[in-house]
Amino acid sequence: MTDLTTDAAGVFTIAVTPFHPDGRIDMESCDRMVDFYLEAGATGLTVLGMMGEAPKLTVDESRDVVARILKRVAGRAPVVVGVSAPGFAQIESLTRMVMELGAAGVMVAPPGALRTDDQIYTYYTQVAELLGEVPFVLQDFPLVTNVQISPKVIARIFNDLPTCVCLKHEDWPGLEKISYLRKEGVLNRRISILCGNGGLFLPEEMARGADGAMTGFAYPEMMAQVVDHHNRGEPERGRDLFDAYLPLARFEQQPGMGLAIRKYTLAKRGVIAHDALRKPGSALSEKTRAEVDRLIARQEKRLEELA
Repeated sequence: MTDLTTDAAGVFTIAVTPFHPDGRIDMESCDRMVDFYLEAGATGLTVLGMMGEAPKLTVDESRDVVARILKRVAGRAPVVVGVSAPGFAQIESLTRMVMELGAAGVMVAPPGALRTDDQIYTYYTQVAELLGEVPFVLQDFPLVTNVQISPKVIARIFNDLPTCVCLKHEDWPGLEKISYLRKEGVLNRRISILCGNGGLFLPEEMARGADGAMTGFAYPEMMAQVVDHHNRGEPERGRDLFDAYLPLARFEQQPGMGLAIRKYTLAKRGVIAHDALRKPGSALSEKTRAEVDRLIARQEKRLEELA
């Protein structure tokens, strides 16, 4: 597998981790999920992200999931693996393991204790030293990490650390951050910017200079179509499609229950066998399931009108 580069673009779908109702990993659903994501237009996959329930897996389970997904991908697309951890020992061991399995790179989020610009810069400098030649993604997700990384610090990190090749942009609001990083003279090279937040701001992010998305949504084809239409000079067509999916995307972004909604929808689509979350995690109520069903029905109607 070719290593991740600054040319990364399109849609890197954040993969869920399928479970059986008893908590065992559902490897057969992993296979279907990989095929589904790639057929839906994903140009890459990101495994063991924050929405992949990575903290609920043992080290052995993490290895098994990554190995299974990489085997199914079979070189069709690059796979990035989340290796964020409280300490460098875990990051190093997990990185070594997944790169030996064939991952294209890793993703690292800042630990929550970082507060100052110098602390953040020093942390990523040490990450780069630790990982050596392994390319990595800087995950900027302050809503979850509680670490605010200023645009100037992000620019300094990318300018000084050549193995940091991609920004997973998930600040909110964050459009001005994209514009700053795309201004001439800010960076000494062009980097990949892939955006998160479930694709809620994808049309605007593409217009600001993003290369695509690195996030999850139960309908990844929406994100692929928005990116494709933007690149073909048809942004309004992309926005029309985006608008049809927006109510469900909005509903899926509810903190604390978004992953359960995503898994429920993926199960309804036949991608995974069960919508189970590993504990701690709870199932959706019948009322919430009915609300999702109603949103899906309205979405399908709107898509028929646009066809």
